[in-house]
Amino acid sequence: MLIRTEEQITAEKAWYNTDKVWLVHKDGFSLATLLKTEAGSLPEGKVKIRLESDGSLLDVDEDDVEKANPPLFDRVEDLASLQYLNESSVMHSLRQRYGANLVHTHAGPNMVVINPISAPSMYSEKVMQMFKGCRREDTAPHIYSMAQAAYRNLLTTRQDQSIVLLGKSGCGKTTNCQHIIQYLLTIAGSTNKTFSTEKWQAVYTVLEAFGNASTCMNGNASRFSHIVSLDFDQAGLVTSASIQTMLLEKMRVTRRPDGESTFNVFYYLMAGVDSSLRTELHLNHFAENHAFTIMPQAKTEDKQRASQQFSKLQAAMKVLGISADEQRAFWLVLGAIYHLGAAGATKAGRKQFARHEWAQKAAYLLGCTLEELSSSIFKHQAKGTLPRASSVRQASDENGTADAGSKATAGECLEALASGLYSELFTILISLINRALKSSQHSLCSLLVVDTPGFQNPRLAKRECSATFEDLCHNYTQERLHGLFYQRTFVQELERYKEENIELALDDSEPSASLSVAVVDQASSQVRTVRTDEARGLLWLMEEEALQPGGSEETLLGRLFSYYGPAEGESKGHTFLLKSEKDKHFLLGHSHGTDWVEYDACGWLNYAKQNPASINAIYLLQESQKKIISSLFMGRPGGTNALSGSIAGLEGVSQLSLRRATSMRKTFTTGVAAIKKKSLCIQIKLQVDALLDMVRRSRIHFVHCILPKADALKALSGSLFKGGECEAQGETGDPCLMQLDVALLRAQLRGSKLLDALRIYRQGYPDHMVFSEFRRRFDVLAPHLTKKHGRNYIVKDEKRAVEELLESLDLEKSSYHMGLSRLFFRAGTLAKLEEQRDEQTKRNLSLFQASCRGYLARQAFKKRKIQDLAIRCIQKNINKNRGVKDWPWWKLFTTVQPLIKVQLTEDQMRSKDEEIQLQKSKLERVEKERNELRLNTDRLESRIADLLVELADERSTSESASQMLETETSERLRLEKDLKDLQAKSDAMKKQLESQEMEVIEARLMKTSELNGELDDDDDDAGGEWRIKYNRAIREMDFTKKKLQQEFDDKLETEQQAKRHLERRMADLQTDNEDVQRSVQQLKKKCQKMTAELQDTKLHLEGLQSRNHDLEKKQRKFDLEQNQAQAEVQRERSQREKLARDKDLMTGEIFNLRQQIQESELCNVNMKVQQLEAELQDLSSQESKDEASLAKVKKQFRDLEAKVKDQEEELDEQAGTIQMLEQAKLRLEMEMESRRQTHSKEIESKDEEVDEIRRSCSKKLKQMEVQLEEEYEDKQKVLRERRELESKLLSTQDQVSQRDVETEKRLKKDLRRTKVLLADAQIMLDHLKSNAPSKREIAQLKNQLEESEFTCAAAVKARKGMEIEIEDLHIQMEDVAKNKISLEEQVSRLQREKNDLQSRMEEDQEDMNELMKKHKAAVAQSARDLSQISDLQAQLEEATKEKQEIQEKLHSLQSQLEFQEQSMVEKSLVCRQEAKIRELETKLEYERTQIKRLESLVGRLKENLEKMTEERNQRIAAENREKEQNKRMQRQIRDMKEEMGELSKKEGEASRKKHELEMDIESLEAANQSLQVDLKLAFKRIGDLQAAIEDEMESDDNDDLINSGDETETDSEVEDRVDGVKSWLSRNKGSSKTLSEEGSLKSTRLVLTSFPIVTDNHVHARVANDTAPRFTVTLMTENLH
Repeated sequence: MLIRTEEQITAEKAWYNTDKVWLVHKDGFSLATLLKTEAGSLPEGKVKIRLESDGSLLDVDEDDVEKANPPLFDRVEDLASLQYLNESSVMHSLRQRYGANLVHTHAGPNMVVINPISAPSMYSEKVMQMFKGCRREDTAPHIYSMAQAAYRNLLTTRQDQSIVLLGKSGCGKTTNCQHIIQYLLTIAGSTNKTFSTEKWQAVYTVLEAFGNASTCMNGNASRFSHIVSLDFDQAGLVTSASIQTMLLEKMRVTRRPDGESTFNVFYYLMAGVDSSLRTELHLNHFAENHAFTIMPQAKTEDKQRASQQFSKLQAAMKVLGISADEQRAFWLVLGAIYHLGAAGATKAGRKQFARHEWAQKAAYLLGCTLEELSSSIFKHQAKGTLPRASSVRQASDENGTADAGSKATAGECLEALASGLYSELFTILISLINRALKSSQHSLCSLLVVDTPGFQNPRLAKRECSATFEDLCHNYTQERLHGLFYQRTFVQELERYKEENIELALDDSEPSASLSVAVVDQASSQVRTVRTDEARGLLWLMEEEALQPGGSEETLLGRLFSYYGPAEGESKGHTFLLKSEKDKHFLLGHSHGTDWVEYDACGWLNYAKQNPASINAIYLLQESQKKIISSLFMGRPGGTNALSGSIAGLEGVSQLSLRRATSMRKTFTTGVAAIKKKSLCIQIKLQVDALLDMVRRSRIHFVHCILPKADALKALSGSLFKGGECEAQGETGDPCLMQLDVALLRAQLRGSKLLDALRIYRQGYPDHMVFSEFRRRFDVLAPHLTKKHGRNYIVKDEKRAVEELLESLDLEKSSYHMGLSRLFFRAGTLAKLEEQRDEQTKRNLSLFQASCRGYLARQAFKKRKIQDLAIRCIQKNINKNRGVKDWPWWKLFTTVQPLIKVQLTEDQMRSKDEEIQLQKSKLERVEKERNELRLNTDRLESRIADLLVELADERSTSESASQMLETETSERLRLEKDLKDLQAKSDAMKKQLESQEMEVIEARLMKTSELNGELDDDDDDAGGEWRIKYNRAIREMDFTKKKLQQEFDDKLETEQQAKRHLERRMADLQTDNEDVQRSVQQLKKKCQKMTAELQDTKLHLEGLQSRNHDLEKKQRKFDLEQNQAQAEVQRERSQREKLARDKDLMTGEIFNLRQQIQESELCNVNMKVQQLEAELQDLSSQESKDEASLAKVKKQFRDLEAKVKDQEEELDEQAGTIQMLEQAKLRLEMEMESRRQTHSKEIESKDEEVDEIRRSCSKKLKQMEVQLEEEYEDKQKVLRERRELESKLLSTQDQVSQRDVETEKRLKKDLRRTKVLLADAQIMLDHLKSNAPSKREIAQLKNQLEESEFTCAAAVKARKGMEIEIEDLHIQMEDVAKNKISLEEQVSRLQREKNDLQSRMEEDQEDMNELMKKHKAAVAQSARDLSQISDLQAQLEEATKEKQEIQEKLHSLQSQLEFQEQSMVEKSLVCRQEAKIRELETKLEYERTQIKRLESLVGRLKENLEKMTEERNQRIAAENREKEQNKRMQRQIRDMKEEMGELSKKEGEASRKKHELEMDIESLEAANQSLQVDLKLAFKRIGDLQAAIEDEMESDDNDDLINSGDETETDSEVEDRVDGVKSWLSRNKGSSKTLSEEGSLKSTRLVLTSFPIVTDNHVHARVANDTAPRFTVTLMTENLH
């Protein structure tokens, strides 16, 4: 915790007293103070603030104000720890840190890195060592801390890790990628030190030369995406590495935007090549006009820098093991590309080189002739055009590429070959780099670093040009990576909370970047090659338009805008695709609509067309006459490009690299990819899919790289390894560069959704663990629970056990949440627990180390004692040998003994030889078995490979068959459409024929009316009245027309007024709706802002509560310690009082004892004095004798004193050894107990792992068998369907041809019948003039009329019944469709389960390998444990021997003590030795008890082994049950597939019946409508005629005149009626052909109802008029029947 000064505390208090806010404006944000105002003084939604900069007062909107954090948070290391989380606060913290040269900032689990433009000194090896082994919480934010966190997770979890870098172009992604790799190599190290920093610097030097170029955004931008894979072993060392690259801008070699350069290697080559190589490459002179615009640099400084970089490039290639010949091959190909651009191509006429002398140089460098080079470029054939080509491509590919090449210009063909050559060169370069990095050592897991080109927007660099197709590809890749970030950060977290029943109050976040991604890559539901109305992405549309004959960029953009463009009235915020003001341009909104990029679509369709020249590039290189080129490219297979697009680096040696390559290839061989893998546009999507699929398999760490300014990149951008040029800038860069563009920073924060990610990180529970894992990891913090249940206790209710553990840990309730199967923690809680666990572990390890050191010290002391004893023994033997060296018997013994041992050694040699022979035989047998097993494994692997190849072939054939089926179905639909068009044309021809017949009839009527007019002129008196009536009828008709026209005009005007009124109302409603939407958006924004502030306040309150909780814990701990200290003080005080009392008693006793001792000593002294006086007298008498005896006695006395001292020292040593033995036994018991527990736990885990491995292997085998069976069944099914569709197609073609012939015959027949009817009508006209019908025939016609009405009613009933049947069929169809959908859902669900099982099976296979290693290690550990147990038993035996020796020494010591007591030794020494003896006896008893405990421990271990064997048998039984369940599931899947097939057949039959019925209904409805129209016309004519007849009957004045006029009128009216009958007949002829018998009867009834009224033309001519139409109608009914 930081210690704050008084000034800081007072400043913080002053800050909290004033309400500080941020004012958000266009240029950024400003600090202000929120002023309190009276209610009603300001409008609603307004607040008053005072700016801190100038003190001005402003009234601003509430939405423009955001809360500010205290100054303590200005340079906060983690943005998630801000008190108020808002956009302005985050940008302020980033700006403050960037100004202080702190470019790294934590953002929850992610990291934000602002590009420092210059290369600061914070990336040194000394800084790397500061982060080594540290946890993320213990270090400052740095790119090294992110790498360390990923490396730490890799070691602890044994799971693959990946670091993904996101950001705009020029924001430092590649530089940070290099820093990460440098750190990992420096800290982790590598086996045998094969991977050094120098080698990786060489790798990036080469990649920078061949893959970097200058763009409008960055002077040294990476123009390819790459993945660096570092493989680690179990010890955490780097074993191997590899690089995979994709999305290389190979067209940059030939075309690029204005102001940008090609790849750097061309400039390095032109400036730095030496004279000899320059002469060989023909680079002494450069071309003035270059088709690829590759020109040497003009400035001398640039040339010198390029020359230095070329020298570095050659040195780097040498470090990577690229030989001189291989380098020379690279320079030859690059020189050939330059000369191809200098040669150019013709723009019109014949396709050929424009300058053949440069083309000749290119052919020489490539090792081919000029004709071969020209044919490879300009002849529109792939691979077969080369004279030395040996293989032939498939016909379909050859035709497709030849067609594409025939339409391409000569310049495009030349560009295709040059780009193809560079692409192959780059691929070989990556292969050589991987060759230098490969290793065959075993790897456990991997760490991936993903680096892709950033977002490219020319507008950001203030340039007028638009973005290209390559920029779209890179922006699309970044969008997909942002979508992955959104998926991992938001979607998966919320789904996990939902699964665990955790309620979390979060606002609905905005949609992910999938909308803008869908504009680019949304796939259709089926594989199509023709235009349809289904929405698809830009890449799919480009492929379709490239295949269509009339495809162009205009139609491409038109279709794209029809699918994704804004609708009418829709604003910009509702779509991510807009039209541009320029032609063939469009705007696409990236980063959730915050970054709009304008793209130029001119020439984009060429990217979707495969040019044969690009395919010929690899074969041209492989068949080169120069051996250095052909040998370099011969290992490059031609089919790799078709398999995996332009992904380079898929080769590998290690198991993990092969697995990654397999997963990438699987992406290109499954689903739609298998069909579209040769499509150039779809390859882009497939490459990105492969990248994301590889990353998704690991735990991802995201690094957001931020671009500080857009105008400071061109001058200072560069690589990490440019040496002194970048290092010289260091910390002394331009200070103006340390400023941030706030608008650009805001756009990047909004586009990356970083604030939303921080908010869900703060409000949610980012850390989570399974109950069992949490209990196993943190039960060390609760030792009382461990003692209660045992170290390896197994509980039935894990949740309850975790609750007990949490109660003992005393965590705050709001800091964690119990889910259904997991325990979720707030941010930082798990880190605190880890810290406590580390501290506890340190304490335990310290105790363990102390005990180990004590044990080692005792062992060393024991060894020293043994060595001392051995030395003494050797000395003794040497002394003895000196004594017997000259003894004759010893000489005889030493001479005879070797002769005796000769026989023994011979026998031993023979036995050893026999043992060697046995061992050799065993070795041979084992070797033979091993070879057999190896052969079997090779055979099985080859069989599996063959099966996989067959499976792939079957898949490809099935996919090709499905593609053919799709094309056949499309062809069938086209034929059906053509058939419908022909039928429509036939109907149009029928209508035209009817109209022509009507015109003929009208012409005849006009002729008859003219004839009638002439007759009227001849007889004026007779026709005057008719003229008057005719004029009156015309006037009435005109009046009626005018009246109807007036009514129509009035009605139209009212309708138009109503329409205008509705339009105005609609516009008002739209404006109101827009206002309401704007207000809703504002309210929603305000609500989100208030919710965020509320959540921030809530989190701040929770932080305060947790702080109070910690303080309370500390207070409780302090109180407990205080109470303990007080109790200790009281106890010490009582002990002191007791000791004082004991001291007084002891002093009294001591005083008494001293008095007694003084008295006894005085008596003894007196007695001794007397004795000495007597002895003195005796001695004085015998001085001569006693001098020698006195010396002898003194000597004996000194010897006795020395012996006494030696015995005391030995006693002290024995006491020390006894104490050490006791401590050693205690430690051994503890170690035995801990090792027993760990051994039992490891044995249990190993048995579980072995069982899981067996189950997974069996499941994998069965699934493979089932998969093979299903593939075979699918293949057979597809073949059957193909045969059926071929037969159906043939039958359909036959039917179509037959229908065409029948239609033509029917039309001809109708024409002949019409001509016959016309002739019959003419004959009947002549006959009617001479003959008249009778009344009897009229009665017959009436009867026929009634019969036709009855039949018509029956037909109507039949039609209703058919409609009911059709509705029933519709219902049945809907039921069938529902059943089909449900079955498809079940099949998809089962397919997902199958995929999950396969992934689990792969994981189990990996786990099996790990478990086998652990099992072997456990077996070795158990063997070591047994050896340790035997050592302990030996030590116990030695201890018993030592005990016996000690007892013997005790007896001797007792005898010595008795002797010493007799020799007047002090009593205190005797008492001490007796106490030592008692202690030794107690220790012996303790050793006996320890031996008994060890015996009981061995018994318990045997019982545990028996329990483990029983559990293993139970698991084997459970495995068998699971196998049976899998078999049942497979049978159910097969049954469901059969049901699906039957339902699909039923659905097809029902759809066919439905189609037929719908066709019948349409034909009946058309006939009905036409008949209804005719019926209405007939009724109108009847009414008009009846009115005319009534008028004529009233004006009947003169019978003679009427009779004379009747004859002429009758003839004319009969002719009129006959012509009317003929016209009706011709009009209804077409429809009567297709109607049934009921329809014909109905038409007959209509004819009969329209003509009997003609008989009432005149009262006096009723008989004549009644007979005339009867004959005609009878004839018509006969013809109709």
